[in-house]
Amino acid sequence: MNTLYQDFFMPFPDLAGPLATTLAERGYAEPTAVQAAVLEPETAGRDLLVSAQTGSGKTVAYGLAIAGEVLAGAERLGHSATPLALVVAPTRELALQVQVELTWLYAKAGGRIVACVGGMDPMAERRQLAHGAHIVVGTPGRLRDHLERGNLKPQTIRAVVLDEADEMLDLGFREDLEAILETMPAERRTLLFSATVPRGIAQLAKGFQKDALRIAATNEGKQHSDIEYRALSVAPGEMERAVVNTLRFLDPRTAIVFCTTRAAVARLHGNLVERGFSAVALSGELSQAERTRAMQGLRDGRARVCVATDVAARGLDLPDLALVIHADLPNDPETLLHRSGRTGRAGKKGISALIVPHNRRRIAERLLMAAKLQAAWSGAPTADEIHAKDGERILASGIEMLEAEPDEMDLELGRRLLEGRSAEAIAAALVKQLRAPLPAPEELAAAQARPAPQPRTMPAPTEVGEGVWFRMNVGRSNDADPRWILPFLCHRGHVTREEIGRIRIMDRETRFEVAPYAAARFAHAAAKPGRDDAHIRVEPADAPMEGPARRGPPYPGPKRPYAGKRPAPRRD
Repeated sequence: MNTLYQDFFMPFPDLAGPLATTLAERGYAEPTAVQAAVLEPETAGRDLLVSAQTGSGKTVAYGLAIAGEVLAGAERLGHSATPLALVVAPTRELALQVQVELTWLYAKAGGRIVACVGGMDPMAERRQLAHGAHIVVGTPGRLRDHLERGNLKPQTIRAVVLDEADEMLDLGFREDLEAILETMPAERRTLLFSATVPRGIAQLAKGFQKDALRIAATNEGKQHSDIEYRALSVAPGEMERAVVNTLRFLDPRTAIVFCTTRAAVARLHGNLVERGFSAVALSGELSQAERTRAMQGLRDGRARVCVATDVAARGLDLPDLALVIHADLPNDPETLLHRSGRTGRAGKKGISALIVPHNRRRIAERLLMAAKLQAAWSGAPTADEIHAKDGERILASGIEMLEAEPDEMDLELGRRLLEGRSAEAIAAALVKQLRAPLPAPEELAAAQARPAPQPRTMPAPTEVGEGVWFRMNVGRSNDADPRWILPFLCHRGHVTREEIGRIRIMDRETRFEVAPYAAARFAHAAAKPGRDDAHIRVEPADAPMEGPARRGPPYPGPKRPYAGKRPAPRRD
């Protein structure tokens, strides 16, 4: 690289040597906020406690921050029998990504980066460590194991980095982290990078850092400007259909869908594949080889959708990830921010969409408020909207195809196709061919918003009310009890407890009253049983039967088993 290029195009003017050259060649125009912060003169040689958003370039940031300890002023690194720096990451995927990032960053300096992660062959890692490394990257459990076995020798380590330290504490790695840090040389730098700095991180920093400099490279209290948040209101039980339609309407190059359990991941992944999506699954039960294949499929474009649990997706950095879908609402605002932070990275725009059953809207609103996020509320995309969007895309791709200059052979075939056929018929056949590989959109029930509370008087249990009566083919002989019937009706019929009136239990059937304004919604939803309650029929009744009327108390569980006939709880 000539001197003129170095003078005018170096993105990090205060950084010299091979790392600066590498960054310039990789197209880095200017440092991110966290990268600039860790290179300030007052950070030299000091322990750092850094909070930075996901996607802010923190891997490169701490790679640059420890360059003084690793390079020690040299332009080129020689062989090192023992490591000079250690990076600890919470998950296998993140550790392997860090290895890739540091490998290209230190390539011109001759740096050798070795990864030690759970799920990989420990004997192969031992051989790599014996061969020598300048920087070792790994997960807490595997690094501790190598330290205790003597495979990883810490005597020459000059810098230790804890990446996503808050996640490591959440995953229960405190004991491993403390054991690792206690074996490190006293004269070392310790750098903690974390999205947030809760009390546990502050205690860890106080115990293992010396006069640490606190750097806040986040826009605390401000919404990530590159992430657009959307909340999609749907009817209960239609989460999977809403996910399908959201993927079809937005049509991202790569998307990730979050579920809370492994079982939910397996079910949703299977349904997406069955519908024609190129999807992979990531959950804790997969082997490292399976997880690696899934990630590679996403990176090379063979798969476009990843269905994952929170634990499996920690630290993922997928190229061109434009869409995050929360199929299951996260449990806390930190998880919401962490999930959403998989997109909107490195200056690219992204969308974070929450699928919200209308009976959980208040929970979603409180979650967004706690995370200090503003989301645009709407229904999930409908089949008609998806067909219209398909038309726009097909028209654009068709025009692009027509703009290509055909050769004489193609023109001849075109003339022969036109013989006896109209141009409209041929164009329609082309549209049909372009539409054929697209997964069919789903028909969604109207996610009817709950009406505003209005003063209304429910009839007394001894009177005949004005509600609409329904019946179900379960009675006293089947251990019918209001304590399970009431929540069952609410779930099956997409209504609230307040919208269910009197309940009359007979020997072989149960009749119940539904508020007039909710009757049509209830009838539509209750006519579609789930897999676990298909044996229970719910249908309109002309009038209530004579008998005692009861309302069940808040659901505490039945007093006795239901003899195998009560529907199992649906988890969709």
